[in-house]
Amino acid sequence: MPNAPVKLNQASLSQLKVKTPQYDRRQVGQGIVHIGVGGFHRAHQTVYTEDLFHQGEDLRWGFCGLGLLPHDARMRDVLKTQDYLYTLVERSNQGDEARILGSIVNFVFAPENREAAIEKMAALETKIISMTITEGGYYIHSGTGEFDPQHPDIRHDLEHPREPQCSFGFLLEALDRRRQRGQAPFTIMSCDNIQGNGDITKKVLTAMAELRDPKLANWITANCAFPNSMVDRITPATTDEHRALVREKFGIDDGWPVMTEQFKQWVIEDHFVQGRPKWEKVGAQMTIDVMPYEKMKLRLLNASHQALCYIGMLFGYEFAHQTMEDADIRKLVELMMDREVTAILPPVPGVDLAEYKKTLIERFANPAIRDQLSRIGIYGSSGMPKFVLPTIHEQLQRGGHIELLSFTIACWFRYLNGKDEQGREIVMKDPMAPRLRELAKAGGKDPGSLLAVREIFSEELANHPNFVNQVKEFLSRFYEQGARATLIQAVADK
Repeated sequence: MPNAPVKLNQASLSQLKVKTPQYDRRQVGQGIVHIGVGGFHRAHQTVYTEDLFHQGEDLRWGFCGLGLLPHDARMRDVLKTQDYLYTLVERSNQGDEARILGSIVNFVFAPENREAAIEKMAALETKIISMTITEGGYYIHSGTGEFDPQHPDIRHDLEHPREPQCSFGFLLEALDRRRQRGQAPFTIMSCDNIQGNGDITKKVLTAMAELRDPKLANWITANCAFPNSMVDRITPATTDEHRALVREKFGIDDGWPVMTEQFKQWVIEDHFVQGRPKWEKVGAQMTIDVMPYEKMKLRLLNASHQALCYIGMLFGYEFAHQTMEDADIRKLVELMMDREVTAILPPVPGVDLAEYKKTLIERFANPAIRDQLSRIGIYGSSGMPKFVLPTIHEQLQRGGHIELLSFTIACWFRYLNGKDEQGREIVMKDPMAPRLRELAKAGGKDPGSLLAVREIFSEELANHPNFVNQVKEFLSRFYEQGARATLIQAVADK
């Protein structure tokens, strides 16, 4: 009879047969507060930091997680019972390799104690506040690119500054306390998939601060740092299947393990006001200009994810690797990258774009990752404006090709109707899903009502005849001929 799995916690580490923290976790500080502790954060930023600790580097740069949303209570509870330890499993065709990570040493759940969360951020020990709050968490109007001061979250936090609800309200209150105490600010480091994520963070925070107190806005502008960064590692959502794998294969009872691929990348603008970990010692790339790297990643990887996930879900596929086994979808992704995206990318120092694109296809096709299409497709309303529409806009300006990018938009519109090709209901988790689904059903073959959603499409783009006509033509084909025939026609003779 096999041995019972070992419940993961600090006391049980010596019983495990995988790599565990070999540093004294009692000495780990909380120099970084991270907002949005999900799978990606625990497969990316914490891994680089963990590797530094194993090299004997400064232990003050441990993480304190910060949960702002009600559902973060579950992450807090699981991590707390495990002394904030968790299992990371890197999956490849060569097999699974597990390790235990310990660079998170605390977690504060703001809905139960907002004051404790604000003071944790304002504490002198906190040198960096990092964030993975998703592309939709920045209160930017996608159609105009401007800050949305009328959003209910923003209005609430301006009216109740000491009882914030959103990330930027918490940041402002913590920074204001540092300012009033005559203390230096912390660095604010976005790790979300947004081009110029640091610049966007600064734009939103200073605009909100200007509405609250112009003196605070001036102090933030003069003293704070907002490094841009590019992050990359495919990390599927944790499932019960993953928990069972960790129990059965590695003998570890872990309530929230993380599955990920072997590949990881982090390019960071080296601009911090109170120091930083030496992440470059463990593979991160520090640079003065992140833009070429993030544009490459967002326009190739993230846009390709949008291209493959909606057509894949229409066909009834569940995982990304299944889409790469479909020759027509694979051709769609390869042609879109080669013909329509690469042309607008600037040179990327040290990167061979042909090899990078080949690597992307290999990563998408990795069957061990089992990356859920439903995960990739959750944020179409915020992902399309950031990953796909900017390339369409640039190609229209230069008279370039947009056929397959337009196909991707039309495919998303067809997906928003709510049923796949077999007539089965598609579960949608996009925050705008109810409104978009209603418009998609009412509009049918006519994309006009969806293109009129200004939170997503700019007026200029929504009225550009070349773009509108191509989307309309593809959408009509989806309804008249079906998804497979439309896809085959889109990639034929290209």
